[in-house]
Amino acid sequence: MVVNLKGGLADSAWTYAVGDISTDKQRLLDVTKNSLYKGIEQAVVGNRLGDIGHVIQSYAEAEGYSVVRDFTAHGIGPTLHEDPMIPHYGEPGKGLKLKEGMVITIEPMINEGAWQRKMDNNGWTARTIDGKLSAQYEHTLAITKDGPLILTEQ
Repeated sequence: MVVNLKGGLADSAWTYAVGDISTDKQRLLDVTKNSLYKGIEQAVVGNRLGDIGHVIQSYAEAEGYSVVRDFTAHGIGPTLHEDPMIPHYGEPGKGLKLKEGMVITIEPMINEGAWQRKMDNNGWTARTIDGKLSAQYEHTLAITKDGPLILTEQ
């Protein structure tokens, strides 16, 4: 969901369970949401984009899941998808250094199976290559001297 308030954009995505779900499906949701917040914890002045991706990847893979690599988080402002592109995998200490005043999204997509995806003919719908489940959570946040400020928190 994207919100436009006087020209400033905010982007958020949430995965919802419909009806009763298995503990395995709930675990995927929990790990994905935890991945989001672990990434947000790394979004501090002086850290690098690789610090965000590394913590998400390390956590998700340690839990037995994979991290989608074809879609990334991004900067956001007067347009939706701005630089920098922010992968949810990577090496700590690598990539662009985070600076006060940046506004970015973090939006890990975590898969039960392989990280690769395929696209439907409509050019919009993405699916896991192996047909297994995927989940995504996203927040928009501002990098401040006092730490990350989540702009899309309920």
